[in-house]
Amino acid sequence: MIKYDPLWDTLKKRGISQYSLIKDYGIDKAQLQRLRSNMVVKTMILNRLCTILDCRIEDIMVYVPDAKETEQKQEKQ
Repeated sequence: MIKYDPLWDTLKKRGISQYSLIKDYGIDKAQLQRLRSNMVVKTMILNRLCTILDCRIEDIMVYVPDAKETEQKQEKQ
């Protein structure tokens, strides 16, 4: 599962609020909600966030295997 937990820390470190992303950078409220909920977002949004925050993708998202994926992997071995 892709999680966007690092994004919130990166925003704080850069001194950029979610309100600023909406108002100053034109990031859609719905996209921020999708990020908060760890839902699918377009790579275009991730690219814009990296540009805005001057950061790497690892500063925005992280892959965390969920239990089902781990079980499936173990069954194949």
